[in-house]
Amino acid sequence: MNLEYFAIDSQGFITDHEMALEELFAENAENSQKYNICLNTMATRIATAFASLREFPNVRYRAAKSSLDPLTLTTLRDLVPTKLAAGVWNCLSKYKATIPDFPQKETCELLIVDRSIDQIAPIIHEWTYDAMCHDLLNMEGNKYVHEVPSRTGSAPEKKEVLLEDHDPIWLELRHAHIADASERLHDKMTNFISKNKAAQIHHASRGGGELSTRDLQKMVQALPQYSEQIDKLSLHVEIAGKLNRIIREMDLREIGQLEQDLVFGDAGAKEVINFFRTKQDISPENRLRLLMIYASIFPEKFEGDIGEKLMQLARLSQDDMHAVKNMKYLGGSDIKKPSGGVFSLKFDSHKKHAARKERASDGETWQLSRFYPMIEELIEKLTKGELPPDEYPSMNDPSMSVHGTSTSNGLSVRSTQSQPAHSMRSRRTGTWAKAHNSDDGYSSDSVLRHASSDSKKMGQRIFVFIIGGATRSELRVAHKLTAKLRREVILGSTSIDDPPQFITKLKLLTAQEFSIDDLHI
Repeated sequence: MNLEYFAIDSQGFITDHEMALEELFAENAENSQKYNICLNTMATRIATAFASLREFPNVRYRAAKSSLDPLTLTTLRDLVPTKLAAGVWNCLSKYKATIPDFPQKETCELLIVDRSIDQIAPIIHEWTYDAMCHDLLNMEGNKYVHEVPSRTGSAPEKKEVLLEDHDPIWLELRHAHIADASERLHDKMTNFISKNKAAQIHHASRGGGELSTRDLQKMVQALPQYSEQIDKLSLHVEIAGKLNRIIREMDLREIGQLEQDLVFGDAGAKEVINFFRTKQDISPENRLRLLMIYASIFPEKFEGDIGEKLMQLARLSQDDMHAVKNMKYLGGSDIKKPSGGVFSLKFDSHKKHAARKERASDGETWQLSRFYPMIEELIEKLTKGELPPDEYPSMNDPSMSVHGTSTSNGLSVRSTQSQPAHSMRSRRTGTWAKAHNSDDGYSSDSVLRHASSDSKKMGQRIFVFIIGGATRSELRVAHKLTAKLRREVILGSTSIDDPPQFITKLKLLTAQEFSIDDLHI
């Protein structure tokens, strides 16, 4: 079997198309041979994910604007989701006819969209532990490098660690707000010291005050029997401390507040102009990101001289100006047009120029946690049967059972008798990307092993594929909605991009003479 995709965590995969944004949405994409090659390869790789999971999806996609508005000129950029959906459907139709025991009826939902559905998610400051690590710490993938004291007493040694699913503390904290993560780490360390007399003695010898990272590392050497425990704790205490220090030094709370106010319609041009005039020490990257959010919400401001003056006020370099101007290639605004035109799904807000409407907090009370990626709303509407079929048509002529809006009938198209012995269809949670101990591929976790008996309580899987790069916040949505909707949500994309990567790729949409390695934020 060809497994032509990369699992990035238990509920996410990529097709490894780092240049998809440039090849499909660039200024000259319509004249490039890479356009069709990219889409064909992408379709094949997505199809292998469904083949390996023995899933046959109802393929839905975001329609081109011209299909809803005859007066709109169709471009190849507009047709990207349509063309990819057709490619995936062709591959799956072949699998259906040739692979033994491949499902003959729809077993899940696939929604194909592109980066134009949400231009804010890739650039706004996210405040969860995972997103902040990748945004602020210059990590290489999931690799974090830190210094540890040498056991010989010489200079500190550099140590590489992977922030991945095998680290239980990372797994627990990755989707927590940074303030919550910091509190939990403090509680864990306090709890550890209170339960270990040797640790108490060592702590007391340090004066009993707040433990520094170096103190923790020395404790590891003093208490070798607890080295693994303290090692992991000290690593995350160090990371959280570094993040909090960067937040203070870069004044990110004030920047983050203005970003959120813009998104929810509580701020506009006046506040942005005042911010740029009074905050002279803000980093070039943060000035750029703030202006990009503003441009996404108020694209009309960048059609004339006003946009140029705003970019000059923000003191953007010519290179950074390209990033703002190139947002037009991703289809304009995240705002509903006053005429109530196409794609009204996204913008039910009563506030003028709000890119998001306020939502129930889901128990989150932390400052700066109001923002949510647009796919959260799309997925919830999909599960309720509220996605407009003209805006999000289907490639299939699907069975009626696939469109049931309640989760109780979600698995009716596949009985347990027809499932292959090693099918992963009935799993309750995303186990397909995790390492397993047993030979047959099943997790030893009893909850997962016996999930088939609980299958009626879980609806069909929902796959969402974002062309042009997904974000950490969108991956978090997949985990969050799996628990909330009791339907496993799996996010696929061409790549996972942190803000600096996404901005670099935006610049490349018109930078024909550069390679991606030449551009830096």
